[in-house]
Amino acid sequence: MYIRDISHYIPSQRVTNQYFADLNGLTNEWIVERTGISERRKAGVEENTATMALEAVKALEKQVDFPLQQVDLIVGASYTPYDTIVTLAHKTQHYLNATNAAVVYISSACSSFLNAMEIVEGYMAMGKSKNALVVLSEHNTAYHNEHDHKAGHLWGDGASALLVTKDKPTTPSLAVKEIFTRGAAHVGRGLEGVTLRPLHGGIEMPYGKDVFLNACSYMASATRDIIERNNYTLDDLSYLIPHQANHRITKNVAENLKLSPEKAISNVQYLGNTGCAGAAIGISEHWHEFKNEDKIVVTVFGGGYSYGAMLLVKE
Repeated sequence: MYIRDISHYIPSQRVTNQYFADLNGLTNEWIVERTGISERRKAGVEENTATMALEAVKALEKQVDFPLQQVDLIVGASYTPYDTIVTLAHKTQHYLNATNAAVVYISSACSSFLNAMEIVEGYMAMGKSKNALVVLSEHNTAYHNEHDHKAGHLWGDGASALLVTKDKPTTPSLAVKEIFTRGAAHVGRGLEGVTLRPLHGGIEMPYGKDVFLNACSYMASATRDIIERNNYTLDDLSYLIPHQANHRITKNVAENLKLSPEKAISNVQYLGNTGCAGAAIGISEHWHEFKNEDKIVVTVFGGGYSYGAMLLVKE
């Protein structure tokens, strides 16, 4: 299958580290040293997970020469929903009037992007879909506790939308060569490392070190595995796009794999952790920079724990 095109939406409001310095005394230097984050984006008062998702879909509409109302599958992903029943996927179907589309919603923390792509892969393998829309959106600032010294400063908001086709498009696209995901709830502090219990506080990360160590380890090993299974070497890799959790994690994974720093795409420095949308936003931001035959690995790690990788080749 192929990623025919991709878009993203970022809220206009910027929250710099000075905000947290004024709020709870965390200095810019302290935050940058530990996370790499200088600023993050925050959804406006009238925005939410679904509205940001629709903005990404509207941007995609303007980019593609395919009528999105004709998609036969819509997969939405988020762990920060505005509505847990009328999901962002349903909102997207209503907006497009995509009357023949199956609608699915997935939530597996920051790994949800690749799980959503696997759902599309399964539908297409069964002959149930030819043109699918994947919509990713996170409204982390609706759920975070900004007074939390450990994790309150990490989170940002944003969305992305992808048109995925079973057949190769006539325009340049990214061929999806392989996707795999795994659960890792049995490892370390998997059930406690990152939590979001709506009735009992917001997003919490009481065991950040455990999250850091496992994210570094699993994203590096997943990248190696998918490259080797497809008969490439790490020298063949053009770009690595890790989940945008922490710039130190991105640098650690790149160093572990002995990749040059410029091969590791990162937006966490100016967007914050945008959850399952972060890596997709990275693809969208660099879409026009990818050259023919470039090999790109997206690798993710999510709370709970879960991880995976996706190999893309520009064609």
